[in-house]
Amino acid sequence: MTEIINENGKTIIKTGERIDTINAAQFEQDIQPALADGGVNLEMDCSELTYMASSGLRIIQKTMRTVTQLKGTFKMTNVRPEIYKVLAMTGFTKFIKVEKIAE
Repeated sequence: MTEIINENGKTIIKTGERIDTINAAQFEQDIQPALADGGVNLEMDCSELTYMASSGLRIIQKTMRTVTQLKGTFKMTNVRPEIYKVLAMTGFTKFIKVEKIAE
């Protein structure tokens, strides 16, 4: 389940365990208010995320583009090694700040 937190001038999106074809549309809908509500400093907390399909990657790319157009910042935090591997393999780590989970 997606949770949105506004904290010290930034918006934190806490993902659920999965972003896949089953829930990707709902996830994208859930985060729209954060983007529409001035979400120019956006952090995606992935501490619970254990699986992400290509549909999740598309949403992240779209979100990053929106934030960039608003001249904001976007980063992914608490990313597990298996998710980081997917992000690195697909080139996302070249244009998105990704912080691995503290082990």
